[in-house]
Amino acid sequence: MDKPAAVRSDSPQRLSFLTKLAFGAGDLSAMTINVQVFFLLRFLTDVAGLPPGLAGNVLMLGKISDAVNDPIVGMLSDRTRSRWGRRHVWMIFGGIPFGIIFLLQWVVPDFEIWGLFWFYVAMGVLFNLAYTAVNLPYTALTPELTDDYDERTSLNSFRFAFSIGGSIISLLYAGIIIAVIANPRYQYLAIGAITAIASTVPLYLCVWGTRARVAENDRQHSPADDASLTFLEQLRVVFSNRAFLFVVGIYLCAWLAVQVTASVLIYFVEDWIKLPPVPGLPLDPFSTVALTVQGTAIAMLFVWSQVSNRFGKQAVFYAGAGIWAIAQVGIFLLRPETGTWIYPLAMLAGCGVSTAYLVPWSLLPDVIDLDELQTGQRREGIFYAFMVLLQKVGLAAGLFLVGQSLEWAGYRGGADVQPDLALLAIRFCVAVLPAIFLVIGVVLTYFYPISREIHAQILLQLKERELAAASDAQTSD
Repeated sequence: MDKPAAVRSDSPQRLSFLTKLAFGAGDLSAMTINVQVFFLLRFLTDVAGLPPGLAGNVLMLGKISDAVNDPIVGMLSDRTRSRWGRRHVWMIFGGIPFGIIFLLQWVVPDFEIWGLFWFYVAMGVLFNLAYTAVNLPYTALTPELTDDYDERTSLNSFRFAFSIGGSIISLLYAGIIIAVIANPRYQYLAIGAITAIASTVPLYLCVWGTRARVAENDRQHSPADDASLTFLEQLRVVFSNRAFLFVVGIYLCAWLAVQVTASVLIYFVEDWIKLPPVPGLPLDPFSTVALTVQGTAIAMLFVWSQVSNRFGKQAVFYAGAGIWAIAQVGIFLLRPETGTWIYPLAMLAGCGVSTAYLVPWSLLPDVIDLDELQTGQRREGIFYAFMVLLQKVGLAAGLFLVGQSLEWAGYRGGADVQPDLALLAIRFCVAVLPAIFLVIGVVLTYFYPISREIHAQILLQLKERELAAASDAQTSD
């Protein structure tokens, strides 16, 4: 006798604190991305010696390479069958190469300019492949851990608490290393080595702490049987989901605002306002400002999670983006003589930055539920792959334009005084451009079609369908 189809439970799928903690720890792998965002462009221009235009091309080509590996890893992880499950096996075997390749990005080989350029392009491509291989299956665990609308927001609060917390920790030790080690090459190599270890070990803690819950969920849901679908057909399924396109747009705008600001912030602090160190604090001024942003963001994550439970995810994004846009205007107006005002403005920006982490990734699992209702299959890997893919392509374009803008404006790597046009370009990129992205993100959020009530209806219809399938199976037996 065949077993009847599994049916979703009536009760909310509450997760234990330890399960949430273990899941959140997995996103410490994002420390690598945070370190790249804050330091890599500056490293390439001022330490490795690449012109800003070539440095921007390095970042762009590394991101564009994910146009190939993101959807491939997503589909493969959906189809993977192993005793470790669909997602965990990627994290187990991909963790060590991921750490090693990240470290190699901070080596300065004795090459001429074009040799350096192609070396860093190769490292960027390989790192993005390695990061995708561990992080995309990790993020696809979210809908496999719980179906509950609010529990998913809570789960992502833990995830991004670790992500932002890891960023804070990396900024702390980076600031100390920069203050203690005089040689810039050794500074960045030390930062790379510590980050590689701190990002790799938690992946295995995540596997250990979430394996039982994922195994339980696998018994309740059949994984996608999409072997009959071609790649183009799967593209059609993903992009015919209107709600998914809105989520991608919201995420892309919010994340462009985060990463463009973060990439240019070090130039703004050191070249424009020339911020002095805080007396008695063993950190460089840039790290202090970045820590102010990230510290506020992590403190606000759980506040926004509670606000979301009461008013909804869209309302949280409206509030966060509004506060953040005000901060961006204030940052643009700063002058060297008023530079210390950057700290309260950084706190305001941090309030908004936390919503960029929390809201889009809390919306995506709801989109996957809608796709399951429409198609009868769960394709977490594909949706997460294209979410990350489109984000990275957008970021590639944004970072390319930043690098080209600095070169066009005459930025001179390592110079004590920059041309006025270069300083204006830095101010525009760090403040005005992110504010424009935020406004577009708010408009997209307004038209996003899945509310809490609509999601409840989706889950109800899924349950009714599963009950009918279970009843049919029992009748046929």
